[in-house]
Amino acid sequence: MKIVFLLAFSALISFAQLPLTSSEEQKTPEDLLVLTVATAETDGFSRFLRSAKLFNYTVKVLGRGEKWQGGDYMAPGGGQRIRLLKAALEEMKEEQEKTILFIDSYDVVFASGPKELLKKFQQSGHRVVFSSETLIWPDRHLEDKYPHVREGNRFLGAGGFIGYLPNVKTMVADWTGEDHDSDQLFFTNIYINPEKRKSINITLDSRCRLFQNLNGALDEVVLKFEDSRVRARNVLYDTLPVIVHGNGPTKLQVNYLGNYIPKVWTFETGCTECHQNLRPLTGIQESEFPQVTIGVFIQQPTPFLTVFFERLLNLQYPKNRLKLFIYNQESHHKKQVDSFLEGHGGLYQDVKVVGPEGADTDSISSRNLGLDLCRQDKQCKYFFSVDSEVVLKNKDTLKILIEQNLPIVAPMITRPGRLWSNFWGALSADGFYARSEDYVDIVQGRRVGVWNVPYISSVYLVKGDVLRSGIPDYDLFSSDTQDADMAFCTSVRSKGVFLYVTNMHTFGRILSVENYQTKHLHNDLWQIFENPVDFEERYIHPNYSLIMKNKLIETPCPDVYWFPMFSEVACDHFVQEMEHFGQWSGGGAVDKRIQGGYENVPTIDIHMNQVGYEKEWHKLLLDYVAPITEKLFPGYYTKAEFDLAFVVRYKPDEQPSLRPHHDASTFTVNVALNQVGLDYQGGGCRFIRYNCSVEAPRKGWSLMHPGRLTHYHEGLPTTGGVRYIAVSFIDP
Repeated sequence: MKIVFLLAFSALISFAQLPLTSSEEQKTPEDLLVLTVATAETDGFSRFLRSAKLFNYTVKVLGRGEKWQGGDYMAPGGGQRIRLLKAALEEMKEEQEKTILFIDSYDVVFASGPKELLKKFQQSGHRVVFSSETLIWPDRHLEDKYPHVREGNRFLGAGGFIGYLPNVKTMVADWTGEDHDSDQLFFTNIYINPEKRKSINITLDSRCRLFQNLNGALDEVVLKFEDSRVRARNVLYDTLPVIVHGNGPTKLQVNYLGNYIPKVWTFETGCTECHQNLRPLTGIQESEFPQVTIGVFIQQPTPFLTVFFERLLNLQYPKNRLKLFIYNQESHHKKQVDSFLEGHGGLYQDVKVVGPEGADTDSISSRNLGLDLCRQDKQCKYFFSVDSEVVLKNKDTLKILIEQNLPIVAPMITRPGRLWSNFWGALSADGFYARSEDYVDIVQGRRVGVWNVPYISSVYLVKGDVLRSGIPDYDLFSSDTQDADMAFCTSVRSKGVFLYVTNMHTFGRILSVENYQTKHLHNDLWQIFENPVDFEERYIHPNYSLIMKNKLIETPCPDVYWFPMFSEVACDHFVQEMEHFGQWSGGGAVDKRIQGGYENVPTIDIHMNQVGYEKEWHKLLLDYVAPITEKLFPGYYTKAEFDLAFVVRYKPDEQPSLRPHHDASTFTVNVALNQVGLDYQGGGCRFIRYNCSVEAPRKGWSLMHPGRLTHYHEGLPTTGGVRYIAVSFIDP
């Protein structure tokens, strides 16, 4: 490092000692003209202009309205750039004391202003300075003709150069090539010709003081956070380049850097561009809201689908400005789709459904079809794609995304307790997931903003105009090597359209669907392990979290505690699941289901293990009963083990009551699964020692009491209807 520093320092001294010509003296930003070629106004071009405007560069755009004939970065080309440059320079008078910066735009970001650029250019002591590269392209056989450099990159990069107007004019004067010819090869041949190099006075920015080409140098470049500003730092040469260029196959890397450089996001200010160029919906009449087509994709068995449709219905957006396209691949979910449409389909402007019987429409073609419905409808301003495993908690999600006014934007959603999300911050060399340096900070909310990323999935908003002009191809999701989402993102990026994800708000989460089984009536009851947050929201009493805080635990009898546990839906689902299973015991003393085969105080019941629910029930007791037990009985800790957990059914003409008994437990939990007075009459529990009864148990509330010795009790007669309770003998 000391050697590098000394060389750099001596170079600076030598630059400072070089005499300046009259045209080089006292150059100001007004003397600099930026020329760039942009035949289409892509997202990358807009980013380039924003960074140029921030530093007050004067930019002239060449080629607007022309068709691009210069090829792409994967093959030699770019001659069209030189033709346009030559024509523009011929219109300029040589007596104009201009410095010309000729630079790409789609994949370029300015990291600093013209004053620093001109200073570094003048320090070079040359009339034209090209960007440099570590890799030679397009002709490796020319390597030996390149002059050696004392330090730094040896090869020329045609994507950017700066020079005085007369010298640049001279340099391109001999261009007679075609638009598809190689600009890189043209400038290379000039540079490796000693006479031309000397007469024009050309050098390379070998240490990346002015230009940083990323191709071949990704390991050399890091972000440098300064006070309310971000630079790219070349750690190999310890330089701060003024211009960052994602040349060749480094478009994703410059997109990553462009999330920060020059002042897009800093630690001091956060996101500075997130509130610019918005499309506010406030103050607009609902009849004037942009029309949106919502595409719902059910491509696998999905838990909590009924809740998904409830949240879709609750989106805060006028329904008469929404069209629905629903693709359901699963016969299992047809009932839920039909139920939603029967109850609410008429609220929407239009509804189109492709069901499992649509043999000609698979998951890929359904996504292409959904996008094309919007593409072909000129009134469709946005397509909102939502997969069924998405949990949209934020009712304003659609409005927030529209207001961002971006071509394609996804709300960030995550999987609870994990770093999994619906975006990737980077891609591996083979196009799959790679973790960007900022991924964890974004997912965990330590960096908040709107991020240009290479991959989004599950839920996103696409502008209708982008579908019609930016990505007009019908098939965006097909690929021989990638899944549909990856293929879509690849297709979009190849058209120069940026993908964004926003974590400016909390939007929701995504379900785990990998192990979802559909063999039960209410399969969501089995989701306590896979999707515990959604299980709790669906099945645990809404007041459960307030039990300790608001002292919701009641004591109707001595050492008998009463608290809310299950939601109404949970109670209904447990009852329906047991009745669907249907194998109720006969209520006799002989019972082969239990150890020993004999029951002293038999009931008509179904055990949890009969329906395959013993593990889930144990988890439920451990998570929601054990914490309360330990609060109520200080010093007692339970693992909520049980031998018997079952649902009991009481009917006047079957088994109306239960004789006095002790339970084979340290403590017992008894949850009322339906409502007295509405579903049944009578019933309740009487604790004989205390002559105390609980005769009106609340649906979803649990009674907890000691099982042995002190709490001898009986089940009071059910006089009408059917009563259901869920009983657990804990710590037998």
